[in-house]
Amino acid sequence: MSGHRRFDRRLWMLMAAVAAVSLAWPLLAVVMVGSTLEAAQRSQLWALLDERLALIPLAWGMGMVAVVWLLQRWFEHWVTPSVQLAEEAQVLLKADVVRPLQPRGSAETREMVRLLNALVEQRESLRQTMDERVREAARDIEQERQRLAALMSELAQSVVVCNLDGRILLYNNRARLQFRAMSQAPGVAGGAELIGLGRSIYAAFDRRLISHALDHIRRRMDRGASQPAAQFVTSTAAGQLLRVQMAPVRAVDDDQTPADDPLAGFVLVLDNITREFEAEAIKDRLLLGLTERSRASLASLQAALDMLDYPDLDASMRERFLGVIRDETRVLSQRVGQLTSESAGALLTHWPREEMLGQDFVSVALRQIGDLAGVPASADAVDDSLWLHIESFSLLQALCYLAHRLSDEFGVRVVQLRLMRDLAVHDKAHLDLMWSGHAMSTETVMSWELDPMTVGGVPAALTVRDVVERHDGAFWFERERQRHRAFFRFLLPTVTPPQEPGGDSVLLPGDGRPEYYDFDLFKTTAQTLNLDDRPLTGLTYTVFDTETTGLNPSQGDQIIQIGAVRMVNQKLLRQECFEQLVDPRRPIPEQGMAIHGIRPEMVKGQPTIEQVLPAFHAFAHDTVLVAHNAAFDMRFLQLQEGSTGLVFDHPVLDTLLLSALVHPNQDSHRLEAIAERFGIPVVGRHTALGDALVTAEVMRRLIPLLAERGIRTLGQAREAAQKTMYARLKY
Repeated sequence: MSGHRRFDRRLWMLMAAVAAVSLAWPLLAVVMVGSTLEAAQRSQLWALLDERLALIPLAWGMGMVAVVWLLQRWFEHWVTPSVQLAEEAQVLLKADVVRPLQPRGSAETREMVRLLNALVEQRESLRQTMDERVREAARDIEQERQRLAALMSELAQSVVVCNLDGRILLYNNRARLQFRAMSQAPGVAGGAELIGLGRSIYAAFDRRLISHALDHIRRRMDRGASQPAAQFVTSTAAGQLLRVQMAPVRAVDDDQTPADDPLAGFVLVLDNITREFEAEAIKDRLLLGLTERSRASLASLQAALDMLDYPDLDASMRERFLGVIRDETRVLSQRVGQLTSESAGALLTHWPREEMLGQDFVSVALRQIGDLAGVPASADAVDDSLWLHIESFSLLQALCYLAHRLSDEFGVRVVQLRLMRDLAVHDKAHLDLMWSGHAMSTETVMSWELDPMTVGGVPAALTVRDVVERHDGAFWFERERQRHRAFFRFLLPTVTPPQEPGGDSVLLPGDGRPEYYDFDLFKTTAQTLNLDDRPLTGLTYTVFDTETTGLNPSQGDQIIQIGAVRMVNQKLLRQECFEQLVDPRRPIPEQGMAIHGIRPEMVKGQPTIEQVLPAFHAFAHDTVLVAHNAAFDMRFLQLQEGSTGLVFDHPVLDTLLLSALVHPNQDSHRLEAIAERFGIPVVGRHTALGDALVTAEVMRRLIPLLAERGIRTLGQAREAAQKTMYARLKY
């Protein structure tokens, strides 16, 4: 009921009350007067009024009309304008309508209308000013984005920006091509996309490498470095060699004060140095071959000198020739030695080393030995003035590997680290891994030095000797008999302590063309590991579909096409898709070809399902799988677990079940029917990628409808979907 109608009801109630009082009052007066009269007097009074009795209600009615008229006029002048003004002001407040209120009623009400109109005018002026500032800010942001895009497109390096969880927030097209090359496997035409918004960088890089580099950056930031950075070289599964430079993205709170964690993410700049390294390796092999042949020639020359020493030769001439030859031999030998030394030094520079405070390295090593080797470690003596020039990741692996073998094979329970300057060589330091008792043979030490390392249960391609050669150092075993302990010693290079420039700076995400970006992913934290508790709006989805030879997976029907697309933060990333034909190694029925249009000649020579599924599994890594009638597609995937060794244990959502949840009274939940209800154009129906795209659009529209029913998290959606009748479908 409107406010005006409520006002009318109150007016009529007031008039009814006035009428009742005006009627009751004269009746009560008559009764009171009559009670004071004698019976004869009352008879005379009634006789006197009998002929005039009709005048009483007439007078009462006329009085009531006058009262009603006066009350209505009073309400219209004082009450009605105030009520109407309140309703019209409510419209201006809630409906975002802009119009002046009309003055009416009393002088006080008119003054209130004038003040309200002034407030509305002031609000609109402020709103217009704010809108203009927002437009200006949007133009500035767009201009900066275009500059960023133009610069990023020209970069020769691959650039990837991640948050602290390793989720990719931004990457340029060169990075996409680089990661696609990294993911190529023989026989797979499409390959698996290792890069994509919301995907984990750890699908491409060892998590320990990234964590180690971040620890190094944090230590440099704690010391006040203005440009803390880290770099490392790693190899990919495809055999490529990458030089990776990492820079921080500093965290800033909303009030522009530094956050508790100084980092909000990191930037990776990738250089493929495979060809450079191969070319240098060829030069090294040639150089080493040349030096070896030179040494052989020198040996032959020395033998010739011995042959010249015959008694028949004149003594003075012989001595002169021998002196000249010996001098030349010595000069040539020095040159070859110098060339060999420079060649070895150049070879070692392929693996970049970093300047690191020795005390920091020991602190990290103690923690890593405890975590990865399971051996408690402590510091014995550390020279806190030493700066090392090391490739810290591989050196840490060597220490953890040796500590683990000591514990596993000799039962060593505690180890210690000692770092001191080498007094004999000014630019070297010795790092000792020490333990009590337990002698070992030289053969055992050599075996440990040459065996491939295993750290934390993960095998590494390096040996301890490889690590030592990277550092142009040395490694040996010693015993301290008086103190009943032994140690492994690494001889490591040192540097002069670096001078850090002053000043503060904030490194923003790298420059380049941001063709694929979503900075909302900075909100992802390590606390969102339980996917069931995460909101549907913040999940990363892989929406997929399969085309098959038939409808009976348990009777031998096979997948002939897989198509998929990714959704991040409810954004459909059409540029991040997966589409691959599959050779089913069995005939395709004619009735199936009439639906999906895939003929035998189209799949002939295509990869088999054993080759395609690993690529699709990598594409869908760490996401929620979405399909329409997912039970059908998932059954085909599950039947391949035995032959591929891959388990699709992802969380799964089915748009068929979700549609039945939000529209339980609809006759059909076929994909075409749902698309029609949502106004989604259907393009490429009955192709795997086409159906996946339609399903993704359906999923985007289902999420807000599920929220209206109180279904906001993945766990709630899965639980509710299982209660629908369609959840009983089995294949």
